[in-house]
Amino acid sequence: MRAIWKGAVSFGLVAISVKLYSATEEKDVRFHQVHRADGGRIRYKKVCEVCGEEVGTADIVKGFDIGGGELVLLDDEDMAHLPLSSSRAVDVLEFVPAAQIDPILYNKAYYLEPEPVAVKPYVLLRDALRTGERVAIVKVALRQREQLATLRVRDDVLVLNTMLWPDEVRTPDFGFLEDDVHVRPQELAMAASLIESMSGDFEPSDFSDQYRAAVQEVIDAKIAGRETVAPPLVEAPAGKVIDLMAALKASVAQARAGHTGDAEREVPAPRKAAPRAAAARTAAPPAVAAPKKATAKRALKSVPEPAKKTATKVAAAPEKKAPARRRKTA
Repeated sequence: MRAIWKGAVSFGLVAISVKLYSATEEKDVRFHQVHRADGGRIRYKKVCEVCGEEVGTADIVKGFDIGGGELVLLDDEDMAHLPLSSSRAVDVLEFVPAAQIDPILYNKAYYLEPEPVAVKPYVLLRDALRTGERVAIVKVALRQREQLATLRVRDDVLVLNTMLWPDEVRTPDFGFLEDDVHVRPQELAMAASLIESMSGDFEPSDFSDQYRAAVQEVIDAKIAGRETVAPPLVEAPAGKVIDLMAALKASVAQARAGHTGDAEREVPAPRKAAPRAAAARTAAPPAVAAPKKATAKRALKSVPEPAKKTATKVAAAPEKKAPARRRKTA
């Protein structure tokens, strides 16, 4: 596991240096949205509804709607100055009986690992919580947000459970709660008997996600029958690379092909022009000669080794013949 946060648990004058790890992970089968025809991935773009342009992450800020079509804009600098007194601390507020915490308040769980120098106070707090059958109510700042949480013991490890704030829990408001529904004692006794007959001890390992297992069986069957799709490599838009190694190989092959084509097009040109030298002796304007020199220089940089020698000869040829033509004309 990889630590996602480092800080200290502090209560009274005691500070325990710890690392925070995610205690849970989702095991659901994950899918990509793809084009049925060729298996290409479906991508989503962030487009501004005003100008219609795609917007990069650096140009996106937070906007709070105050009504009437007006927004208050907040960027990272504005959010960075918000007061978070517990930014690197798990501040213990009080210790309460575990039974007093309504499970609806629990959100996400994290393991706390002590730093080597803090093992003893960590074990001390763990054992004290277990002996007193209590949990610690704490405040902690995670991902730039202060959260209410609890510290409890599980498998000899301190577990931090983030919690919802009380005003984040909705009050149930259903019509049947106001109805006067009468349950007869016989019905209640029968329901209690049924519950008793189905009672037992909870063993998490007795349960599994059958839907996920069934989906995985379908996937495995398609793999065994080679019902797979390999979408072709497409050119990444706006400089984005889809497959780095494949793109590099394709670029090298394209560059080699392009260099070879340039050498074939540029090198033979002066040889074909040689038979027409007599007709062209009087027409050798500087504007035509300059591009040939530039082309030869480009060829020297890009063509393979064997072609460089040819390109050198071609570049030198016009310079040797030019004085001869001037003497003949004179």
